[in-house]
Amino acid sequence: MSLVFAGVCSHAPGIVGRKDRADPVLRDGLYAAFERMRLAIEAARPDALVVIAAEHFANFFMNNMPAICMGMGEHYEGPIEDEAWLGIKRTRVPGDAQLSKALIEEVMNDIDLAYAQEWKFDHGISVPLHFLTPRYDLPVIPVNINCQGPPLIPLKRCYEFGRALRRACAALPQRIAVIGTGGISHWPATPDSGRINEAWDRAFLDKFIGNRREELLAYKDEQTWREAGQGGFEIRTFIAVAGAAEGHTGEVWFYAPIPIFAVGCTIAVMRLRHEDE
Repeated sequence: MSLVFAGVCSHAPGIVGRKDRADPVLRDGLYAAFERMRLAIEAARPDALVVIAAEHFANFFMNNMPAICMGMGEHYEGPIEDEAWLGIKRTRVPGDAQLSKALIEEVMNDIDLAYAQEWKFDHGISVPLHFLTPRYDLPVIPVNINCQGPPLIPLKRCYEFGRALRRACAALPQRIAVIGTGGISHWPATPDSGRINEAWDRAFLDKFIGNRREELLAYKDEQTWREAGQGGFEIRTFIAVAGAAEGHTGEVWFYAPIPIFAVGCTIAVMRLRHEDE
């Protein structure tokens, strides 16, 4: 069939865990944008949702850190964090092992990736699902891109992974939605937590929604670390979505720096032209 939806969103734990401490106007605006994205995903009628995230040492560590890994389980559990701290109850999330396997086989024609039949979701996936699939009735296929432990995968490979994922979706009969989650600028678990570089974020988002490949791939990790923090390495998930939506542009539905959430909170989508329309 095809890729029927592509977008990106933030996944910071404070979005749910510290919701009562945020500016209510900004918080409610972010929540409304999440709801708009949920409705858009449902309107696209996907058979599964691929979530491209950057996990935080919940499943992988430096003794075994795949550059890209895709889940291939019948189900997943999460969040791995304390329920009271994160504000999300632990639950079982349905997967689709056969669809995952088919996607993996197609993607591997173009790019190498690891796969895992067991996966514990952390906030990087659980926060978006809390808003976008609140009934947990849509099969989820998780993808992890290493944004934590150098050497990090080059940005161009993230874009190529997105392109390969798009081709894989086109080769299968199912309807697939994809979201990338992460960043943008933030300095998690450091004395600078809560710092946000709004100018950097907005410049990156302008390149993202314009899907200007060369400009997206021109970012250097050293520059990103200085200007957007180590959390800024998560632009890799956004760039993978840009690759999946190659040839299409998008729009930002919400952006605001919310310091208590410790990130520039973002909801953006790509305008896909569907083959069946």
